[in-house]
Amino acid sequence: MKVLKIDHIGIAVKSIDATGQLYNGLLGLQHAGNETVAEQKVTTAFFPVGDTEVELLESTAPDGPIAKYLEKKGEGVQHIAFRVENIEEALAELKSKGVQLIDEKPRRGAGGAKIAFLHPKSTFGVLIELCERE
Repeated sequence: MKVLKIDHIGIAVKSIDATGQLYNGLLGLQHAGNETVAEQKVTTAFFPVGDTEVELLESTAPDGPIAKYLEKKGEGVQHIAFRVENIEEALAELKSKGVQLIDEKPRRGAGGAKIAFLHPKSTFGVLIELCERE
């Protein structure tokens, strides 16, 4: 498996508009747009920082994964995403090493990326996302 870089840091928020003011107004980061991923019941907003991004995640449904996260833990860092060269190979390698996968196969994420999550029980409490972009 080849990790290329930290792709983004995902932050669960109650309101992209309110939280975006911090990243744009106070920190001066430019908002690169929003995208709703219906299958994941989430709207995302990206704020590039160099060659990585801050991703704000707002739930679009009360039963969505981000809504459940906010209810349990409140607003804050929800995951860290590592860009990999080949996500299918990475998942197979990690599974062979005993890592518990949330996603056995990649799914579509924001920006057309192929994504998959590793279970925090196997990663010392950190939700890790793998992503592959073309």
